Amino acid sequence: MSTKVADHVLQRLREWGVDHVFGYPGDGINGLLAAWGRAENEPRFIQSRHEEMSAFQAVGYAKFSGRLGVCAATSGPGAIHLLNGLYDAKLDHVPVLAIVGQTHRSAMGGSYQQEVDLHTLFKDVASDFVETVTVPEQLPNVLDRAIRTAYARRAPTAVIIPGDVQELDYAPPTHEFKMVPSSLDRSSWTAVPSDESVRRAAEILNSGDKVAILAGQGASGARDEVERIAELLGAGVAKALLGKDVLSDELPYVTGAIGLLGTRPSYELMRDCDTLLTIGSSFPYTQFLPEFGKARGVQIDIDPHMVGMRYPYEVNLVGDARATLQRLIPLIESEERGREWYDTVCDNVVRWREVMERRAHLSADPINPEYVARALDPLLPADAIVSSDSGSAANWYARHLTMRPGMRASLSGTLATMGCGVPYAIGAKFAHPDRPAIALVGDGAMQMNGLAELITAAKYKDLWEDPRLVVGVFNNHDLNQVTWEMRAMEGAPSFLPSQEIPDVQYAAFARSLGLTGIRVEKPEDVESGWRAGLEADGPAVVEFLTDPAVPPIPPHATWEQMEATAASILKGDADRGSMVRQGFKAKVQEFLPGREKRRD
Repeated sequence: MSTKVADHVLQRLREWGVDHVFGYPGDGINGLLAAWGRAENEPRFIQSRHEEMSAFQAVGYAKFSGRLGVCAATSGPGAIHLLNGLYDAKLDHVPVLAIVGQTHRSAMGGSYQQEVDLHTLFKDVASDFVETVTVPEQLPNVLDRAIRTAYARRAPTAVIIPGDVQELDYAPPTHEFKMVPSSLDRSSWTAVPSDESVRRAAEILNSGDKVAILAGQGASGARDEVERIAELLGAGVAKALLGKDVLSDELPYVTGAIGLLGTRPSYELMRDCDTLLTIGSSFPYTQFLPEFGKARGVQIDIDPHMVGMRYPYEVNLVGDARATLQRLIPLIESEERGREWYDTVCDNVVRWREVMERRAHLSADPINPEYVARALDPLLPADAIVSSDSGSAANWYARHLTMRPGMRASLSGTLATMGCGVPYAIGAKFAHPDRPAIALVGDGAMQMNGLAELITAAKYKDLWEDPRLVVGVFNNHDLNQVTWEMRAMEGAPSFLPSQEIPDVQYAAFARSLGLTGIRVEKPEDVESGWRAGLEADGPAVVEFLTDPAVPPIPPHATWEQMEATAASILKGDADRGSMVRQGFKAKVQEFLPGREKRRD
């Protein structure tokens, strides 16, 4: 039997080391589906409930494996459904390949059923590479280049294959005019800055007395080097949310997350420093970085397109974080650097941990969501992979979960899209079937995507060596993050027709699928609920009834801002009394005496 184009697509993916493709069937990829049957499902086709979930699963797979994530969909509606997940990959710089069907070549341009201009559709999201295969000889170069580009640019790419092309006999490119050959090899490479720019960066860092480091996901391959330069500089290290697992939160100088979802010591670190070193982060919120003109700055980033645009850095080192730091570290002088700044940073971290402990144990109706995350923290397995959805759950993920060596964690950092938490965790399970995955998800995101993807988890659980996938649902009947943004930013009370959502029995739905489902209604049952989920012999949903009145207070919030928010609530918010009480209780924890004397 002859080899079809579709057969060669799967063969080439296998040769590139692709072992999973996340997709949903449709007649636009019937040729590929038939080839999968002939190939005995290698690479394995992972069927989601929706193409958007396939893209998210590919993103989660790529984030947690460091390998290419691949998703597949039919033409027209299937291709359109991929977009949100692919944009998540684009904005978070993740290598993902989308393989998409198209109507037959003979029908293109004829307003045929499900015909969409896919080049135009994907031109932005797959701006680094999108191409349509129209003849068999074109296939190897297009597919290889799409994969190499996805890896090199850390971006989504797209290959479009019309249905009739999938079923053509495959013929490789020949040694002729206007034929384009191809090759599989993707040799590793490392970008490094010039010696002169490294020396200039060292001079700036050596001149600083109060050094702050901001680490993002681009520093993930340089854990030892980031620790070493932080210790030499006596620096505090704040982490962008995508860099949450770059360094252990057990290090005394690691201040945790930065930004609206960040910590008070990270805010103080940036407010008071005189020198900033940013490693592998394009954190966009300049108001959380030092005041312009107050601190000198050095940036390290592998992408020249992303340097120098978040802060007026004096030196932008374009290069791999690990290789660049290895050249920079020998030039750092530590002998004359005092300990006062380092001690202040560490003291601020200790005090903040006490504040968060007190906040988590404040009473709420019925359960304080901060306590839900706080109770999980010491129970996390040493090899846990944690995903967070967008929404107020991300606040508690950012502030209460302690990353320890070996743990992995991520979320939709730049697109901040809802609905990624559960499919991320499923992608993580295929990347690391021997590790437990935990997803923290709000009830809005769970209704949007999570419930359906529990079906996917149930379908594939027997393939995972460690079958644990624990979904923690914060059930508060409210689209909580937007509700609080309306109050704090718009000065408006909650608009119930848009914010209030139905009460769904998430744990009961999980049980209907044969999974473990636990509903926690009282604070005293929170810890045992998490333990039961983590001890289950398969996927589990642990549903917590949480109080929507607990505010996700930004780390820089002042009493005046709290009063302004309270005033907007009192204009007519349906739950105004409890929200004012909870906000006051949470904020006052920062001013209670701790073990360390407060420094202002």
